[in-house]
Amino acid sequence: MNRPYAGGCACGAIRYATNSRPIAQNHCQCRDCQRRSGTGHGSYLTFAQRAEVDVTGTAATWQVAGDNGNVKSHAFCPTCGTPVYLTLSYAPELIVFHATSLDDPGLFEPEQVLFGVRGHDWDALDPALPKFERMPPR
Repeated sequence: MNRPYAGGCACGAIRYATNSRPIAQNHCQCRDCQRRSGTGHGSYLTFAQRAEVDVTGTAATWQVAGDNGNVKSHAFCPTCGTPVYLTLSYAPELIVFHATSLDDPGLFEPEQVLFGVRGHDWDALDPALPKFERMPPR
């Protein structure tokens, strides 16, 4: 039986829910994630089928090209500013949620660290996690 994954922004204007399981759970230490999170990394859950996730509320978005040139659209609450999810130009079927936007962040089970080459000594992550210098192939 799948556990429901649900969450949203800090003020509740944006909510999401799915009974699907994430296909990936990772920390990312790229500069974009560092800047956006205000710390050394971002933490994410990726779901394979955007169509299987119910998102309510209207998010504002901004876009940025990653190191590989692929465009990421970042969705955040225009009221409280909370980053909630990302979509990817190269894989429009995917949706990626910030782990801390979960109602129960304990559901997040990191499996790997991406862009470990950009990590800082002061941002210690679980050394048992596989660490990739860049984005691993899909």
